Amino acid sequence: MRTFCVILLINLWTTPALHAQFTLPNPRQQDAIQSLINNYSKARENRDTTLLKHILTNDIDQLVSTGEWRSGITAAVQGMLKSSATSPGTRTLNIEKIRMISAKCALVDCRYEIQNSDTAARRMWSTFLVVLDKNAWKITAIRNMLPAPQ
Repeated sequence: MRTFCVILLINLWTTPALHAQFTLPNPRQQDAIQSLINNYSKARENRDTTLLKHILTNDIDQLVSTGEWRSGITAAVQGMLKSSATSPGTRTLNIEKIRMISAKCALVDCRYEIQNSDTAARRMWSTFLVVLDKNAWKITAIRNMLPAPQ
């Protein structure tokens, strides 16, 4: 009986720790992540490689809506510059949701729109995996998706 009680107590103490937790960002995290996404949009629009290299991790990976994978900061920056040149326009990223995975990692879901003066706006979804790296939030993964036809 004593063994049973010990096992029961251990289960009661450890089971909550195994359950996935989802937390909202605190105001400081919210502001920093919003600033990061705004800087990404600005860097893409202005083709600012210095800013891109500052806000992306070295091991970033990106899956774009065409199905192309970009692995590493060099491939990501080159691909972003090429994409910005072939799809010019104002890039707008509106954060829909931030889910904190931990205090140093978050998923950021955004509506992504590219408005060109010549064509209709291109509307997509983007999900960013962001990490706190030496007290600065950086983008470590990007997934761009075209919405399913309705």
